[in-house]
Amino acid sequence: MLIRLTRYSTCLLALLAAPLMSADEEQHLVTFKSMTTETALKAAQAALEFCRGKGYQVTVAAVDRGGIVQVLLRDRFAGSHTPQTAIAKAWTAVSFRTSTIELAELVKTGEIPSGIQNIAGVIVVGGGVGIEAAGSLVGGIGVSGAPGGAADEDCAVAGIDAIRELIDF
Repeated sequence: MLIRLTRYSTCLLALLAAPLMSADEEQHLVTFKSMTTETALKAAQAALEFCRGKGYQVTVAAVDRGGIVQVLLRDRFAGSHTPQTAIAKAWTAVSFRTSTIELAELVKTGEIPSGIQNIAGVIVVGGGVGIEAAGSLVGGIGVSGAPGGAADEDCAVAGIDAIRELIDF
């Protein structure tokens, strides 16, 4: 009897034959969760739709837990500065694990040094929010173009709310 192995069955056999990780190996590796592109897209679309409902033309950026852009959506009449600003807001929120509106308040009150604003890529204006699932950071969302940081943040939160059931685990 001849057994024909396909590429998929070969991979499956290799996985089954691989030994489980030893305790020593586990101490040297990190495992984490991150949003899929599809989940990031759903969040960005929901944020954009929420802003449109308010009459705002915005750009929405969704980033992974490392701050790398997964999705960028720019509404037709959003300003030319909004893509870069939305990305920077999302990146800042993920990097500091704090919403950009909270960071702006901390800078304003002097609780953190104002020099934070001089770090390349940091923007301390409301509209960037981290996305957490079960206490772990899985990504971030940034919105730019609404009239003010608070309105940008409302749109970002609406995007997160749209995926909450998908990422709460």
